[in-house]
Amino acid sequence: MPASRKLPALLIALLLCAAGFTTAGPTVRAEAAVPATIPLKFTNNSGRGEPVYIYNLGTLLSTGQQGWADANGTFHPWPAGGNPPTPAPDASIAGPASGQSRTIRMPKFSGRIYFSYGQKLVFKLTTGGLVQPAVQNPGDPNRNILFNWSEYTLNDSGLWINSTQVDMFSAPYAVGVKAGNGAVRSTGRLKPGGYNAFYNALRGQPGGWANLIQTRPDGTVLRALAPGHGIEAGALPAGVMDDYINRVWSKYATSTLTVTPFANQPNTKYYGRVSGGVMNFTNSAGAVVTSFQKPDSDSVFGCYKRLDAPNDQIRGPISRTLCAGLNRSTLLVNPSQPDTSSANFYQDVVTNHYSRKIHAQMADGKAYGFAFDDVGAHESLVHDGNPQEAYVTLDPFS
Repeated sequence: MPASRKLPALLIALLLCAAGFTTAGPTVRAEAAVPATIPLKFTNNSGRGEPVYIYNLGTLLSTGQQGWADANGTFHPWPAGGNPPTPAPDASIAGPASGQSRTIRMPKFSGRIYFSYGQKLVFKLTTGGLVQPAVQNPGDPNRNILFNWSEYTLNDSGLWINSTQVDMFSAPYAVGVKAGNGAVRSTGRLKPGGYNAFYNALRGQPGGWANLIQTRPDGTVLRALAPGHGIEAGALPAGVMDDYINRVWSKYATSTLTVTPFANQPNTKYYGRVSGGVMNFTNSAGAVVTSFQKPDSDSVFGCYKRLDAPNDQIRGPISRTLCAGLNRSTLLVNPSQPDTSSANFYQDVVTNHYSRKIHAQMADGKAYGFAFDDVGAHESLVHDGNPQEAYVTLDPFS
């Protein structure tokens, strides 16, 4: 399901689990057959009076078809789109009023659960599939709508569901899953006052970071764009990370960066040195296995372009480690990566301040502030192999 220029963070986690990566925690085996649908309890604790609309959009894993699910979990494939894009069918589900809950059903999907306040979202279809909101574009029809989304995959191995800020920070919510033994795990909840504290902190950050905040014409705060989208929209300077990137490239022209990408394979190491502006990684035999051109700020924030991370066993794992170290600014203080302890994170004056400020306001410290925030298990993801019920809770804004 084309969503944005980045692979959704949850899908990255699933690909890593499938490949045997363990930096985001151990894969949990299915304890019993996962049914075709499971209940999703959607609770509105926002305190807001507007109606809420829910959308369950994704790819049906059994067929690979893109489409949407209704409140009963029944799958509906998207019709053919057009060029220019044509309106998509109304896939909205009426959500609960403030202080109430509604239970719908989730099919075996890999996709997103959108929710919006006060107004339905606008979705269109091209010949390539669904066009999803891209509010870094001032002409996007959803630009002035307050909304957010969660990512999830439900398959025969269980449920993975997360909260994400990879593309933007907006309406607060938490996600959870009930295991077969009745235990509930949840993540994504802000600290008390954390919603406003995040925006206040971003406004106080020099260097253009306050420009990531988008408001409606009436002054209502809608969201803060992720910094990569901020660069795309012209809200954040394109070279905002250049000073740190240059210092990293300079350091490793005369010293070695050691990457141990798999927590369960401590003897698998790669060694990075910069030569001619290119960081070359060698294996233990001294053979070059992959190389990286010096990235720009957008490559760092998006973990793509010059930091592309294919789902393989060499370049992808090295790239995700390098990307995490650049976003968290740990590469100058620790030549052995990944640095999985948060003590060194975001300490440089040049860093991903957007992600830093999000993590600072999370009740459990977990977030997806950038695509590879799961390096070292700092992501806001819950998983169970025998899920009985999933949860999305809309939290208060104040």
